Amino acid sequence: MTHEHTLASEIVITHPEDLEVEISSGAMTRLAGVSELLTGSTGIHLAIATVPPGRCSTAHYHTNCESAIYVVSGAGLFLSGSELENEQTITEGDFIFVPPDANHQPVNTSDTDDLVLIVARNAPVELVVELECLGRKDC
Repeated sequence: MTHEHTLASEIVITHPEDLEVEISSGAMTRLAGVSELLTGSTGIHLAIATVPPGRCSTAHYHTNCESAIYVVSGAGLFLSGSELENEQTITEGDFIFVPPDANHQPVNTSDTDDLVLIVARNAPVELVVELECLGRKDC
């Protein structure tokens, strides 16, 4: 499929084989289905993220957008707080709201199963600040 900039008034269906590979965050990979590149969207972005067993994303925050996350499958921890001191258990069916400038790091605590997340944000491109001195380093 050739990706061309589409008009905002067009409906675009992105099939699994056409997902946009995004930059990895630590061990977490993300594939976008609704993005500026794929659909011409300017106010929303939707992707599926996968964190392999025993792994995590980098500790980070977004300066320009809110994120909404849905846990499709798997289980883990969601670290948050100024020093990532808050550890909340997440599992299939949970919804997570992440406001702008909120430090966070998803961690897959399973030894066998992927942690799969649907991630939506209200900006076509996220501005990320990596927190190299915070969060889990062992994953």
